[in-house]
Amino acid sequence: MPDTRIPVSLITGFLGSGKTTLLNHLMPLPQMSKALVIINEFGSIGIDHDLVAHSNEDDTIVEMANGCLCCTIKGDLQKTLNEAPWRFARDGQRWFDRVLIETTGLADPAPIIHTVMADDKLKALYQLDAVIALVDGYNGNSTLDIQVEAVKQAAVADQLLISKTDIADAADIARLKARLRKLNPAAPMHLLPGETDDLARLFNGPTFNPKLKHEDVQAWLAAEAYKGGHHHHHESHDHSHDHDHAHDINRHDERIRSVCLTIEEPLPAQVFDSWLEMLVAFNGVNVLRVKGIIKLAELDKPLVIHGVQHIWHPPEILEKWPGDDRRSRIVFILRDLEETELRDMLTFVQNKSAKTSVVGLDSVG
Repeated sequence: MPDTRIPVSLITGFLGSGKTTLLNHLMPLPQMSKALVIINEFGSIGIDHDLVAHSNEDDTIVEMANGCLCCTIKGDLQKTLNEAPWRFARDGQRWFDRVLIETTGLADPAPIIHTVMADDKLKALYQLDAVIALVDGYNGNSTLDIQVEAVKQAAVADQLLISKTDIADAADIARLKARLRKLNPAAPMHLLPGETDDLARLFNGPTFNPKLKHEDVQAWLAAEAYKGGHHHHHESHDHSHDHDHAHDINRHDERIRSVCLTIEEPLPAQVFDSWLEMLVAFNGVNVLRVKGIIKLAELDKPLVIHGVQHIWHPPEILEKWPGDDRRSRIVFILRDLEETELRDMLTFVQNKSAKTSVVGLDSVG
């Protein structure tokens, strides 16, 4: 049965990173001709008036030249999404086939992701497609130094866009790219304005959908990106040009790491559940993102999990394994947590479960 839910993409990025310019580039794309663009405003940040003409106080709806609609909301995103299919109907029919939500610069993406993923009515209508983070190529390095939310936006993104590469210094861009690659090894990176033709690909990337084919699952998980050069990055720690000020601010980047955990043995479902529960109970706010293919002891087929902070997509069972590797592979993006802590929790849960079952056998005899 095909998934008929409407894909929702989220654009995050700091003020001044060029989100309006990005929207102007996105609008003409064929994928956007039936898009509903929701600009989530808190307060009155002026939007490029070429793009939006204001109407009433509450929210502004403007039809764009290519047919797509822009709507600015100051109110409740949940309410807007719930009402959207009939509010923006044409001839009594829902006409839009995708939603793009642009958040204000300071937004932590998690609550918005939560809005789409945690509300039952919305979950039936929409599916979270991609989180796109726009990073200012001109002063992105300093933004990342100062703003922990900017680091978080970059870390949880599915796609990274670097803007203003035409006016920024090449060395700064190179440093920014290396920094983003370390924060988020798997996200494809696009440079703007140069790679504008790449933008269409933002909407057909390996977003998660249980019907994925082999290669799509591998692209979606992108576990390979986490291998190689990742474990010894502490030794090479900032021995370059920014040595002098590397330690005078708490470098937010150092708090965030991405880990791909491979677990050789099949996991009993109960062990796996208890492990995730324990992880989320104690460190929920610091588990920024989880994507994984799990080999459960009770199941032939792979189980796919996908979560952002404490919000989980319902686990999906894939028809078959992508490729020959049957081990569990889970990609975590973590803040203030080490890979060893993840493994320690798993061992703890495994030991506890082993003890329980032994006790269970004794009481039967």
